[in-house]
Amino acid sequence: MEHAEFNKDLLKFLNASPTPWHAVATMKARLDAAGFEELDEKEDWSLGQNRGYYVIRNGSSIVAFRTGTEDTALSGIRMVGAHTDSPCLKVKPNPELRRKGYFQLGVEVYGGVLMNPWFDRDLALAGRVTFVDGRDTVRDVLVDFSKPVAFIPSLAIHLDREANSNRTVNPQTDLPPVLMQVPEDDTTSFDSLLSQQIASETGGKVRKILGYELGFYDAQEAGYVGLRNEFIASARLDNLLSCYIGLRALLDTSGDEAALLVCNDHEEVGSVSSEGAQGPFLNAVLDRWCGAGKAKAVARSMMISADNAHGVHPNYMDKHDENHGPVLNQGPVIKVNHNQRYATNSRSAAVYRHISDELGLPHQTFVVRSDMACGSTIGPLTAASLGVTTLDIGVPQFGMHSIRELIGAEDGHTLFRVLREFMQRKQIF
Repeated sequence: MEHAEFNKDLLKFLNASPTPWHAVATMKARLDAAGFEELDEKEDWSLGQNRGYYVIRNGSSIVAFRTGTEDTALSGIRMVGAHTDSPCLKVKPNPELRRKGYFQLGVEVYGGVLMNPWFDRDLALAGRVTFVDGRDTVRDVLVDFSKPVAFIPSLAIHLDREANSNRTVNPQTDLPPVLMQVPEDDTTSFDSLLSQQIASETGGKVRKILGYELGFYDAQEAGYVGLRNEFIASARLDNLLSCYIGLRALLDTSGDEAALLVCNDHEEVGSVSSEGAQGPFLNAVLDRWCGAGKAKAVARSMMISADNAHGVHPNYMDKHDENHGPVLNQGPVIKVNHNQRYATNSRSAAVYRHISDELGLPHQTFVVRSDMACGSTIGPLTAASLGVTTLDIGVPQFGMHSIRELIGAEDGHTLFRVLREFMQRKQIF
């Protein structure tokens, strides 16, 4: 089946992308293989018609686009947005902790981490390191230890009798992972361990570590779950799933219509950065692509912000509005919030529903309970920045922001089929 091949490639993408930098590197490799040309923001651009291009900022955000066969001022642009980052535990700048012969690292909580599931998991470590090489040149390199190197052991219930009824997690004192045992006089530095890893991965010499952005991640690979393989379990489904879906949709379009994918970093911490959705990255790309016709192009464009949705949990059904409880494997979820936590309006929702109905594919709708706060996405930020008609949608999932999340095995492919059609549709409205 087509969706089986889609999911097989999805698992490969997830396993290759433990950090935003690795996710962008994975997308870059696929774009290169498809004939897309990389653009440098420091240089002049000369864009041709019916061509594919991409721009990377900070190594962790990417904008990829097809120019189409017409002037964007007349055709508009079919945009899809997602984000590359996920909640995790990031290593502090001076992280070494030595206690009773155990070597640990201090960590900072990145984003809205669901902390309890991080205990008693096999943890790997990956990210970006900046260093001085053997030629006294400052370089960036991606590292991935690619195996379990750390563990955050729970305190035994015998020492915490209220663990099952009243457990709280102090991120400063409870979360430093254990990496190894060392003698009392050990002076091993984390920088030296990083230097060894870089040398192992690249074969190059490291004179000095200058900085790093590293995060722990679940070493268990993505895979199927369920007696009938109805589900997919993985780390970082929020929101690498949408990055993958958007990338596949862009690569599989006809190329006749102007289409764009933006995958921003830092969504989980508010998107306020040079490469985040509240930063200037997308606007800068559109300025250089569309030129004086940008305002007209945007007026004819639409953005679909793809970010996962909360599926109704069978053990906690009262956490959803009784008429808006999305079920896994019953279609992507149109997300509505009239207080503008989601950017969906009746017009943008109608575009998606119409395409989905034409393809004979299911879709659902989510509205948060009226007595609960609503999360948000890059959708409202992009809509406000560009003034573009925007839809918020996502695949329903369980365990959002946990170290391991769960989706239905059919929903990703369903969203892909609709986004592919959206990206190559001549008339949006």
